[in-house]
Amino acid sequence: MSKPFSIQRLRVPLGFVVAALYLWAATRSDALTWGSVAVGGAVALVGLLIRAWAAGHIVKNDRLATTGPYAHTRNPLYFGSFLLAAGCALAVHWTLLLAVAGFWLLVYAPVIRRERDFVRARFPEAYAEWERHVPAFVPRLTPWRGSGNGHVAADAPPFDLKLYLFHREWQAALGYAAVMAWLAYWTWRRGG
Repeated sequence: MSKPFSIQRLRVPLGFVVAALYLWAATRSDALTWGSVAVGGAVALVGLLIRAWAAGHIVKNDRLATTGPYAHTRNPLYFGSFLLAAGCALAVHWTLLLAVAGFWLLVYAPVIRRERDFVRARFPEAYAEWERHVPAFVPRLTPWRGSGNGHVAADAPPFDLKLYLFHREWQAALGYAAVMAWLAYWTWRRGG
């Protein structure tokens, strides 16, 4: 039996289409300035760093990640991706931020719910406690330390570069550098 059509299943190909449209829009934007590139690039960099931090902590389907960025938000990879996209949008024109928010609600909110259900079923007791203390998306300022009842490993490893490399998160860093170079080129070319 085939699965019904879902726009969420197309999120990666849609992301490439949106990225191509974004790069084209950047060449046409009158709002592209060195200031907008600096502000947007800084927001995007924060998102990139959050993604990198998360990738160095998660061992998918093996254990519930509740340390590092996962002590602040249950979805640091998605939160980092949102900031990355939002920063890139701000660099070109603030109105693109509305498109990012819409895309996120339409495509990623259902993905986050589906993943929550999967992880909750896999780690029911630990997930219930973690969910009570750690927000789903927007991070809490202070990390959750757990209740000490075994749900959070006290000896959990810090950021692991091998995990970061295994998850190929360096590709996001290359993408960020390429986009920033593209924006800098068009800003310079337009005398921004």
